[in-house]
Amino acid sequence: MPGFRSALFYQDPKAALAWLEKAFGLELVMLLEDGDGTLVHSQMSFGDSYVMIGQEWSEDHKSPRSVGGKNTQTVNIQIDTDLDAHFERAKAAGAVIDAEPETQFYGDRTYRCRDPEGHIWTISQTVSQVSREEAEAATGLKITGWV
Repeated sequence: MPGFRSALFYQDPKAALAWLEKAFGLELVMLLEDGDGTLVHSQMSFGDSYVMIGQEWSEDHKSPRSVGGKNTQTVNIQIDTDLDAHFERAKAAGAVIDAEPETQFYGDRTYRCRDPEGHIWTISQTVSQVSREEAEAATGLKITGWV
């Protein structure tokens, strides 16, 4: 298991599972349901990482749809294939596009979108290796640490 993973909460988690597979290619690897067929817990994988998808279950565990579209995190997916094709797939699935594909100063091509309940997703593909010095020159920022 990865040492760091996230959980997202949805009003309709089963619809989210289907959408995340269609839009981003995530794969359902675990599904727990109660006797009524209500989703209790699920996990979707992407490469060697996974995200937990669940239903709202307390005042502190809500979908952005339930709290006026507010988010406290952005989920990032790093891909190694054609970002523009991935973008078209997500757009065709109904993703709300916040930022079109664009190459960033740090060497990744990225786009940002929202799923049907408003979670923000950033998709990235490294397209060039950029040194810290190049990034500082491009941005005017002082950068400490650079992976």
